[in-house]
Amino acid sequence: MLKIKSSAPAIPAQDIKRARGFYEQKLGLKAAEEEPDGGARYQTGETAFLVFLSTGKASGDHTQMALEVEDVPSAVTELKSKGVKLEEYDYPEFKSRDGLVDMPDGTKGAWFKDTEGNLIALTQRVPARTRSN
Repeated sequence: MLKIKSSAPAIPAQDIKRARGFYEQKLGLKAAEEEPDGGARYQTGETAFLVFLSTGKASGDHTQMALEVEDVPSAVTELKSKGVKLEEYDYPEFKSRDGLVDMPDGTKGAWFKDTEGNLIALTQRVPARTRSN
């Protein structure tokens, strides 16, 4: 069995300076560590993620990272005020209104893309149900 200490998403960036500008200016993050090639690790609560220089291009077709926040609607308002464009969805079971999606469990979610095309989700934790014996 692997003895894993932690895990973290690695987010590719073709233009590391542009990507770092997005995460630092739009999301208000500070680099906890910087790589020699300009990449950066960002600490987010108890976890972290890496933005790294890559020649690969993000597909943007699936969520590559989820950021847990206390209040998705407030976070959406803040992101919009900083010029972040939220994704809109219109599927039979999954529709957004002004970037917000009502999730089946009653919470809200939202998605946006960074400057490199990486799809990022905003979520808020739903308390787990306890089992009755």
